[in-house]
Amino acid sequence: MTPRKKIRVLIVDDSAIVRQTMTAILEEDPDIEVMATAADPFTAARRMEKEIPDVITLDVEMPRMDGITFLRKLMAQHPVPVVMCSSLTEEGSETLLQAMEAGAVDVILKPRVGVADHLTEHHLQIRDVVKAAARARVRGGVMRAARPLVPEQKLTADAVLPPPSGRPMSRTTEMVVCLGASTGGTEALRAVLEVLPADSPGIVIVQHMPEHFTRAFAARLNTLCEVDVKEAVDGDPVLRGHVLIAPGGRHMMLERQGARYYVSVRDGPLVSRHRPSVDVLFRSAARAAGSNAVGVIMTGMGDDGARGLLEMKQAGATTFAQDEASSIVFGMPKEAIARGGADRVVPLGAIAREMLAAAAR
Repeated sequence: MTPRKKIRVLIVDDSAIVRQTMTAILEEDPDIEVMATAADPFTAARRMEKEIPDVITLDVEMPRMDGITFLRKLMAQHPVPVVMCSSLTEEGSETLLQAMEAGAVDVILKPRVGVADHLTEHHLQIRDVVKAAARARVRGGVMRAARPLVPEQKLTADAVLPPPSGRPMSRTTEMVVCLGASTGGTEALRAVLEVLPADSPGIVIVQHMPEHFTRAFAARLNTLCEVDVKEAVDGDPVLRGHVLIAPGGRHMMLERQGARYYVSVRDGPLVSRHRPSVDVLFRSAARAAGSNAVGVIMTGMGDDGARGLLEMKQAGATTFAQDEASSIVFGMPKEAIARGGADRVVPLGAIAREMLAAAAR
């Protein structure tokens, strides 16, 4: 039997501790191999003359050339899936958003103090991010052949809230739209939200992102969209013309009191290895809104949201999945489709129109 080809990673970071820790974390996975490390982009470019990696992890702040400049040059000359790895937190989130717009497929945040312990604590998420990047469609590139992965044990939404009761929810005049996305979702969500009119139904979103990053992401979207976009706070009402994005590191659930919808933001275990989890949001929508909801699952690796979208459909909601051609990573939508959770499969450019039409019906 021919051995499975490993994902070859180039680590670019000026910190020796980060290079050593990331190498140890990634090489613990049998599907990943660190082909080389580099302390700056110039060293990385010389190494890439010999071999092109499957994935690059790239620091933002480095000597001689910063990571954003290197990323832009890389995407213009030889597109490769890039994961940004930066010590920038809330103050630097704008920089990381620029990295996503320049072509980075995901981001790993690291603290300025205790970085080795932090990275080690988040070893599963780091490996998942690298595996997702290896499957990503990059600008100017093509979708890489998917490698079969051995799934590790994961908690379901049962760890946070019970399944829907099965009783149908009566239809009201107000509809709620629930969106879930992961790798590639920052740009995909922008494409959807930018074209929405100011009187759109209330929207709640889970995008897999680190803490602090979601606040800057919401603020950026708010400057681009006619709808109002903000990072959700516990108790925020779901209102027409408003979009709530789950904060990184917290689960977000849809709740109902009479005819009024609001969100509950809380801590809890990782669900499908994520917090916030799309499955948690979708299950809460099935419980609280039923046929008054529209569910949309978008680009991302793994299966978070697949069970929840099916639960929404079974509760009477209208459900959509993004198609393969327009997905950066066709993982989460593919799983939802396979489980029978999607009423329709639509391209990214049609999602806004389709969900508004469904909400109007």
